[in-house]
Amino acid sequence: MKTIAITGVLGYSGRYIAAEAVRRGYRVIGLTDSGSRLPNPQQYELRPMPWSTGENVLAGVDILVNTYWVRFTYAGAGHAAFSHATAVENTKKLFAAAQAAGVQRIVHTSITNPDAGSGLPYFRGKAQLESALAATGIPHSILRPAILFGETPAESILLNNMAWCLRHLPAVATFGMGHYRLQPIHVQDFAELALREAGQGEPCRIIQATGPETYSFRRLWHLLAQGMGVRRPVLPVPAWFGLLAARLLGALVGDVMLTRDEIAGLSQDRLAVDAPPAGQRSLRAWVQAHAADLGRSYASELARRK
Repeated sequence: MKTIAITGVLGYSGRYIAAEAVRRGYRVIGLTDSGSRLPNPQQYELRPMPWSTGENVLAGVDILVNTYWVRFTYAGAGHAAFSHATAVENTKKLFAAAQAAGVQRIVHTSITNPDAGSGLPYFRGKAQLESALAATGIPHSILRPAILFGETPAESILLNNMAWCLRHLPAVATFGMGHYRLQPIHVQDFAELALREAGQGEPCRIIQATGPETYSFRRLWHLLAQGMGVRRPVLPVPAWFGLLAARLLGALVGDVMLTRDEIAGLSQDRLAVDAPPAGQRSLRAWVQAHAADLGRSYASELARRK
């Protein structure tokens, strides 16, 4: 039986990947610094992240699946601080631990359209980590998703909170005309893809981990509204106005709803690629199945990181 270590095993995508690994006969080790605050109903063996201990937590591990990252940089008012720069350095420590432990393969989560020359720390940091992974010489697969959705609305923060806006606001907005695209992939499709790649023998693979449907941001608003049975005007607004509105709403709910960099990434069409999809589960069908629950409560990113 091979041993697979998964970062964020008690979190979102890591939890699905771990369940899929168990179904395929792997012994699962979870890497997490959240073991004291998150439930572990499956009773996975938990080890700390490598930057939290002097021990090599990857000793005896055959395959590493890495989902660790942060959505944005946060100074820590009322919550622990986190940043893209720290996430890059921590992930490099994870790769070094894998190299020292003799890990045979790494499956690493990146992003669509990473770019080492980007002014956006999210996409720049992901590109830096792809290069750092290649430099280890460890056989690996790089998965490049845009956004994940499913299985419940609360897990799908972007989509759920768009639905929350549709339920609570008289109108919603796009930044500019909203023609930039998104290709969401279902989290179970992503988990199955990660385990498929864990068993690969090729030295290096890059997978565009996108779903089967492509939506413009404007069309995504309409998809959600139609599925939920609500009617709201979708107004094109300047990016600065959209950011101001997001900050005001974020203050209202005690969260960071959307950042300047996220608006820029959307507007630059970075969440879509021209490649065959890797997932098969339909976002349209998911919206129809979950329409009654979507947006009933706000899903807080900061609350997940307490």
